[in-house]
Amino acid sequence: MTNASTRTTSGSDQVSGATKGTINPEEAAHFGALAADWWDPKGSSAMLHRLNPVRLGYIRDVLNQHFDLDAANLRPLAGKRALDVGCGAGLVCEPLARMGAQVTGLDAAPENITAAKAHAEPQRLDIDYRNIGIEAFGESGFDLVTSLEVIEHVDDPDGFVTGLANALADDGLMVLSTPNRTSMSKLMLVDLAEMTGRIPKGTHHHEQFFTPEELEELLGAAGLKVIDTTGISYSPSHGFSLSDNLALNYLMTVVRG
Repeated sequence: MTNASTRTTSGSDQVSGATKGTINPEEAAHFGALAADWWDPKGSSAMLHRLNPVRLGYIRDVLNQHFDLDAANLRPLAGKRALDVGCGAGLVCEPLARMGAQVTGLDAAPENITAAKAHAEPQRLDIDYRNIGIEAFGESGFDLVTSLEVIEHVDDPDGFVTGLANALADDGLMVLSTPNRTSMSKLMLVDLAEMTGRIPKGTHHHEQFFTPEELEELLGAAGLKVIDTTGISYSPSHGFSLSDNLALNYLMTVVRG
């Protein structure tokens, strides 16, 4: 398992106002360089656009179950606070805001925060975007904490998970997603995806992926408990879908232990 104690860090002590801690400067710069076309469904984030409906459908289902929400309610999160960590340009924040939540989005790349604000403003979506790491955030009591395809990019996974745990309300719900560290994920998400240009080169580093067992152990050390693990599969004909197969990517639903 690759973690903060064994991973070599580099870069400056500051990342655009975000204190160096969990943030990897090279990773932040990589994703910041993609900010300009983050919202282009055919651009460098095309795979995220294809993946996002599957992730959002899962989040809505687990929220309905956890908070006993009305599945037909278009604004089920009214009165609830949501935090998305590693929010990019807002692919998850904006739907959560439309569902009625008071949303905060954190990202290590200032370019992403700029793009997120620019996209939300004309839609009159009141989202609190901040260029800061979770370890320096300091706020708590969020009913929903999400961090999707992020933990594999941080320098200090233990500190990152601790920060997520500190932000979660006692009766809150956390949803994470990340690639599994398998031969399939290396082939599909690194080798083939980058070779064909479907994912920008340098996006994924296979050795930094987490197996579900490793991530569950990390969460447990922070006082959290995994209550569901669901795979995300991909096929050229059907795209992404939820699955019992965890080999490529997976989602986790987490509560306080």
